[in-house]
Order: sequence, then structure tokens, then C-alpha cells
Amino acid sequence: MPSPEPFEAHATAEQLEDLRARLRNTRWPDAPEDAGWSLGTDLDYLKGLVEYWADGFDWPAVEAELAKLPRFQAEVGGHRIHFVHAKAASEGALPIVLTHGWPDSFWRYSKVIRLLTDPEDPADAFDVVVPDVPGFGYSGRPGHALNSAQVAGLWAELMETLGYPRFAAGGGDIGSHVSRYLGLDHPERVVAVHRTDGGLPIYQGDPADLTQAERDWMQAVAAWGGTEGAYAAMHRTKPQTAAAGLTDSPAGLAAWIVEKLRSWSDKFDQTYTMDEVLTNITIYWLTGTIGSSMRMYNANAAIPPAQLARRVEVPSGFSLFAGDVVLPPRAWLERTTNLAYFTELDRGGHFAPFEQPELYAAELRKFFRPYR
Repeated sequence: MPSPEPFEAHATAEQLEDLRARLRNTRWPDAPEDAGWSLGTDLDYLKGLVEYWADGFDWPAVEAELAKLPRFQAEVGGHRIHFVHAKAASEGALPIVLTHGWPDSFWRYSKVIRLLTDPEDPADAFDVVVPDVPGFGYSGRPGHALNSAQVAGLWAELMETLGYPRFAAGGGDIGSHVSRYLGLDHPERVVAVHRTDGGLPIYQGDPADLTQAERDWMQAVAAWGGTEGAYAAMHRTKPQTAAAGLTDSPAGLAAWIVEKLRSWSDKFDQTYTMDEVLTNITIYWLTGTIGSSMRMYNANAAIPPAQLARRVEVPSGFSLFAGDVVLPPRAWLERTTNLAYFTELDRGGHFAPFEQPELYAAELRKFFRPYR
């Protein structure tokens, strides 16, 4: 694989003016006066967000802040991968690859990188690698989406190229799935795996063998899918239909993403600034990756159930944040992994590294100490 090259991204004046013109010319839908967030994105909130995006948000300043991260790109397995590679301030740090989910990118870990590379105790330091999954962020858009197992293979190759024959892995959402496959398919390389969720409840045995807590959780996941899972059904089955509108309309893109940020986060209004929300959304807009990111759901839906049901034997740790989506019971994690660490946190949500960076960093330090 060719050596990684430094990466810089600079939106042109033409791109930003086109974005502002589209925002100012948004054709708004109607909405019931009392709908709020009950039917999806709140129209009044969205109008305020779009107005600020068009006339107040300073993308060049945000871009300059993101440029302070040590960012690179490399060809890995035939795919162009953008990634952050932040080395620890001290020698002998544990390398870790952290994988984001949807709807985000390397943005998910932007607040936590420095906390991991330069902790109070140098013995807790990590060399941090945060790639954008193909089809997300500044990585290339594959013609056919990769599934989580294929992405795990790319990460194993990337870490080898960076000089890390052994490393740790962590992630949430799709990143949890990728990290799981790193443990399953590359156990000789991965010292341990940290995740913030238990994935989907795929079980091929006798339901009578499950604990009551596991059965209750599976029912709760099914109920959540019935009321909150419309986005995932669209991603799995007809992503190109949604991509046409979301790639053309920044207001539509914002509505699609911000509703998930709010629904899956803990205390959304107290946690995110408008600039932070728009940073995530603007990365999607400028890279044109909403369609390619959604297609990964379709690729993952084609993974055979037998593969999804494999048990992870690499030591596994879970930090479950109270504001996340339908938290799994400990019994399920013990059934599906070699469970070595389990904590339940009283704050933070689906985007824990961004919502609660100090807490998330502390969890990684505690879990990985025995595996250094």
C-alpha cells in the first residue's frame, strides 16, 4: 500500500455560495401547529437552523479547526481512506482504531482525540486512528457499498501499514459492528474490543433459552423499530430514492440528520451548539456522501444471519450510556462476547464520544489497561 499522505480539505467560495443560495431558497413544507418533533424534525427548529446555516455559520473557521487534527489519506484495498492519525505524547502508547457510525464521520471523535493521546497519566495514552468509513466523510465513495466485515478488513490493513501489528478497537453504531468484525476476523491482531452498544439482537437458538431480560430487550428493539425505524428501512431497501432529495436540498439533509442527533442523544439542546450540529451536516453536504453512507445499510442487510450470530472471543468491553437507544442487558453481552468489562453510565447517548468526551475517554482508559 502506498504511504499515507497529509490531507487537507478546503471548500471553495463557489461551493459555499451555492449552499447559501439553496438554503435561502428553501421551499418549506407545512406542518400542524402543535406537531413539534412528534412527526419528525420540528419545522420551527429547522427554519432557525437553516437561517443560521445560510447567514451565520462560519464554515471556513470550522474547517481551520478541523485542519488542526493530523489528517491523512491513503489507498487501502483499492479504496481511498481519509483518517486522523494522532500519536501519543509519550512512547509505548496503545494503538487504537475508532470507528464512527451513521449519521456522522470522524467528527464523532473530534473532541476525544486529545484526551486519549495526552492523558494525565502517560501510561493511559493511545495512538489514535480515526478513519472515515468508505462512503462517509472525506473517504472515497465506493461504487458498491462495503459491509462492516469488509471495512474491518480495510482497517486491519490500514493499521498494519501504520506500523501497528497489534492494536485495540472501539466504536458505536456501525462502528460497533465494524469493531466486532475486527475481533471476529482478526483476533491475532486485536488485543480487545470496546463498544457502546450490543448491535441488533440476532439469535438463532431456542428463545426459551434466553433470559427474561433478553426477551424483553428484543421486544423493546422490535417496538422501537416500529416507531423509530423508518429511516433504517429506507436505507436498507431504497436508499437511492431518499438520496436524490437529500443530495439536492441542504434543508432536507439537515432535517434527515438532525432528527437523529436529537432522538439518539442525551439532552440534545444542552449538549450541542448549533455550530457543532452544522459541522456534522456540512461535512455530509460538501462531500456529497449522504447517499453512499445510507447504502451501507443495504450492504449490511445482505450479511448472512449465521455471520451475524458469531460470538466474539476477543476480550470485549461495553460502556452503555443512559441516553442511547434501547440498551442491551448484560446477559446478552455475555452470550455474544467474551465479556470482560461492563458499565452503565448515567449520562451521554448514542454519540457518547462527542456528547461526553471526558467520560468516554475515561471508559477507554479503564477497559484497556489490562491489555497494554
